[in-house]
Amino acid sequence: MAERRERGSGPPRWARHGPPWWNHGGEPSSRRLPVVSTVLLTLLVLGGTHAAAAGQRHREPLDAYGAALLLAASVLLLWRTRHPVPVVLGAAGLTLVYLTAGYPYGPVFLTVAVACFSAVVTGHRRAAWTAVALLWAGHALVALLLYRVLPPPGDGPASWRQEAVVATWVVAVVALAEVARARREQWAQERAERARAARRRADAERLRIARELHDVLAHSISVIHVQAGVGLALLDTEPEQARTALTTIRAASKEALGEVRQVLDSLRAPGDAPRAPAPGLDRLPELVEQASRTGLTVTTEGEPPRLPPATDLAAFRIVQEALTNVLRHSGSRHARLRLAREGGTLRLRVDDDGPATGGDAGGSGNGLAGMRERAAALGGTVEAGPRPGGGWRVRAELPLSPAEEER
Repeated sequence: MAERRERGSGPPRWARHGPPWWNHGGEPSSRRLPVVSTVLLTLLVLGGTHAAAAGQRHREPLDAYGAALLLAASVLLLWRTRHPVPVVLGAAGLTLVYLTAGYPYGPVFLTVAVACFSAVVTGHRRAAWTAVALLWAGHALVALLLYRVLPPPGDGPASWRQEAVVATWVVAVVALAEVARARREQWAQERAERARAARRRADAERLRIARELHDVLAHSISVIHVQAGVGLALLDTEPEQARTALTTIRAASKEALGEVRQVLDSLRAPGDAPRAPAPGLDRLPELVEQASRTGLTVTTEGEPPRLPPATDLAAFRIVQEALTNVLRHSGSRHARLRLAREGGTLRLRVDDDGPATGGDAGGSGNGLAGMRERAAALGGTVEAGPRPGGGWRVRAELPLSPAEEER
């Protein structure tokens, strides 16, 4: 029952959107009574009607009863944002009673127009159209047929032309409300789209940071894992080689801390430029040297081409992850890296001869998925699998930007 009442009485979701000055049906403005605007509107209706009455000697003079009807119709507008349907119907009914009693014309329709506007923009279109249609039909009935038996005495019939003018004003008011409603729906859609876009950007940023942290930590910790094993094995028999392993651990951990700090700096100050440039294939010799300190020999074929920053970072991370997987999962201590630029595509391949160790190297299992995601973000592909002659192969194709291709 509560759910049904909430659906029936509450404004639609789009009614909560609009510019800051909007005061119809939204939150939290719908919880506030529009006192100031209602007071000003009441003064306008009462003062304008009193002034207009001076030129309408044939109508009934505006007495306390007529003023009470105008005041009641205006005061109803205090609840136009909370209960738009009763307000628009009540305002139309009170205005019709006022006109039926023969009181002078003036800004008496203004209360109905405001109530109709509020009802339409908060989603109660049928009630608004019904109220103004009944008001016009009642006024036409009085002006064309019942004027003989209703005050003021001696009043003549109105012309159809006059009623057509009134009908035109009624349609104009409702049409203006419909335009406002449509604009409000558009605001709601735009705000929802901005919210969805913000969520997509946040999700993409979280994925990027997670991928960066995985690639940095997976490679560095794998190097530390291998060198720690070497150091433990040689600590008693060959202390100099154990010292070399510890030196490699120190260098790898320092590099990992620097890259992790760079990633975390982007979280602390999202709009600031990073303190250090993102890694690229220009650091390939450093990566090969680091691998050699772990006992993995990397043979490189081809020169790293000049790449856009995003492609350069993706290529470096894919090579880094591929060499990390050789350290973790392969018994081979030799890997071959081939780089080639063919037209608008960078092709890179990392091979090792195996065999697979099958042991647990302590990885997260997200390395291949991360490589594929990096390539897919640029419109490229990554394939990984066993080689025909044994071992393992990682092959990536990364498209270059049009500006890069022209160079």
